Amino acid sequence: MRLLSASRTGSKQNKTLRLFKQLEFLLVGQALRLPNSNVVAASLRDANRHSGSEQFRGRDHALELKARELLRQLGAVKLARALHVEWNPRLQTCAGRADFREKLISLNPLLRDHDLVSVSCQSGPPVGRTRPAASSDIDRTLRHELAHLLAQFRAGRRRILPHGPEWRKACCDLGIADEGRCHNLPFPAKTYPARLVYRCPGCRKDFPRVRRVRRAVACLACCRKHNGGDFDPRFRLRLLRCSGGL
Repeated sequence: MRLLSASRTGSKQNKTLRLFKQLEFLLVGQALRLPNSNVVAASLRDANRHSGSEQFRGRDHALELKARELLRQLGAVKLARALHVEWNPRLQTCAGRADFREKLISLNPLLRDHDLVSVSCQSGPPVGRTRPAASSDIDRTLRHELAHLLAQFRAGRRRILPHGPEWRKACCDLGIADEGRCHNLPFPAKTYPARLVYRCPGCRKDFPRVRRVRRAVACLACCRKHNGGDFDPRFRLRLLRCSGGL
């Protein structure tokens, strides 16, 4: 093993420190050459978005109590007792998600950041209308996902469409009769090309998918037409082609 003398070691450390100082100077210089205040504001919003996503995670007892009270008012006491509400930073493009098996509603932490940005960007009093409260997006998303659970709870074991008439009825009961299927919040969206194509052997319709289907899935239209909406193995989707080494 080759040992370095103290003088040679010290010189290497000095060179390293000089390199770090040069790197620090370059980074500071780039930061100082920002074109205008809009870029600074955008950077701060991005930083707040990432910090908010990490800060808000886990169960939210206040929203949980609110959602349970809404369910009790509609007679869904059993569902209310089992319900949980959480913030899930793993959600990227969707505002929320409902899991009936787990009786769980997951919300995107970006909802909080969007509300804060909406309030900060508002300049002066609104003209001719009253702006909703800062928590309106959170409240509306909570009720949207709660409608999914309530609709399936009322339907029992019967299969229903995610945004079918049962969900519409639940939305009306929860005070969001004009609710749409998808949100229009400015969340960053990622798109991936469909690498697999499944086909129904009955109607011959193709179903592009990004991930491989791991369980038995059948064409809903054919199952409704020929088997009352129940699963029918005659219309189980078959893999037609795949690409990308899957």
